[in-house]
Amino acid sequence: MRNWTRAAAAAAVVMLGLAACSDPAAEGPSGAAAGWPEANAKLDGVNLTIWAAQNSNTVPDQVIKAFQQQTGATVKVVTIPDPYEQGVQTKVATGDKPDLAFWQPTASMLTALNARTNLQPLTDAPWIPQVDPALRDITGLLDGTRYAALITSPAVEGVYYNKEVFAAHGITSLPSSFDEMVSLARDLKKKGVTPFFEMGGDRWATQWWVQVQLADAAKAGLWDRINNGTATFSSPEVVSAIRKYHDLIGEGLFNSDIKTATFDDQGAALLGGKAAMAIQVNSFFGQLQAKADTATLDSKIGFFPIAPSGNIGTFIPDQSNALVAFRTGDAAREAAARQLLAFWLGPNYAAFVADRKTVSLQPAVPDPAGVPKALADVHAALPTSVGSMQALAVANPDLYLNLADMINGTMTPEQVAEATQKQFAQLAKAAGK
Repeated sequence: MRNWTRAAAAAAVVMLGLAACSDPAAEGPSGAAAGWPEANAKLDGVNLTIWAAQNSNTVPDQVIKAFQQQTGATVKVVTIPDPYEQGVQTKVATGDKPDLAFWQPTASMLTALNARTNLQPLTDAPWIPQVDPALRDITGLLDGTRYAALITSPAVEGVYYNKEVFAAHGITSLPSSFDEMVSLARDLKKKGVTPFFEMGGDRWATQWWVQVQLADAAKAGLWDRINNGTATFSSPEVVSAIRKYHDLIGEGLFNSDIKTATFDDQGAALLGGKAAMAIQVNSFFGQLQAKADTATLDSKIGFFPIAPSGNIGTFIPDQSNALVAFRTGDAAREAAARQLLAFWLGPNYAAFVADRKTVSLQPAVPDPAGVPKALADVHAALPTSVGSMQALAVANPDLYLNLADMINGTMTPEQVAEATQKQFAQLAKAAGK
């Protein structure tokens, strides 16, 4: 099954790329010509579908309810099983398209969907002038055209920690480097605490451990070098990061059920104090918000960015941060999809951020009451963060699947690097890079 998933993802990219050569619609995107409907215009009888991942399928609940009441449209959320990105690419390659989908708004992942052919351009979207200028063009663009709508603060890889566990063991200052964090973990293990919790069963978060170790290298141009072939995933700096992750697991610094633990298990363990730390992204905190109120989260959960040289975050806009609108060939539904985005990020935006208790991207819309401090700290780390593989590489291979295989003992660190590089080269070639 693992090999089928990887092959399907690669095949999807190739098929989507071939479509760009043959689809005449690529020359004249209907979204650009049709303009933007009024956000509250009536849509009686119109049915829209949104594809979402398991960790984003509740994000639009408030928006959908309000939109349906205002317009008369019907909006259905369909959850695509993990691994989400591969599932979406495979479906789209066979012609199965939703009206909208949650999607990583990076150039490489927009390329993976062949945005020019399959997605509506969001050029001149009415909400864009309202977005914080520092965030307006940080992501969502491919070759100068906007294809993704950023709805929440882009994710930052970093460390979520249990404040009560830290306090109970006399930890009064946060680690200021990766090695300091590991040293702290060793001290906690000696005291009978599980230092780190990893969700090896669900696999997709395993890559964060490697990427935060590569933050300094990314700042120094690692991904540019991998893109142009002067470095590879088998280069010493990448293999060293994979090896360190492997060795820390072998040292017993993670949960004993690392091979089978899930995303939900990870949230429950950190919130319940069964583990001290987890390296994760913003969607993890969304899961915590579903489990506890703001007061509880503020008292129990903190966040700090981490890198080898200091408290530097790794910027990785993920699929829960943004939406894309598909070109389905149905002009009425395409216009309705644009209208939903205009409603979401226009007259409904204040209600959306209040419902999600999340940081506002629009200066005219203040942060709502109840935004947890950890989430504000994540957002504050964004300006000094460096790009992740997803943000800066021309293709995104299945590093996380290979790392999960390593956790399960079927790959060595060197084999992880070799397999990842091989797929990276294939995907980059298929995408014309």
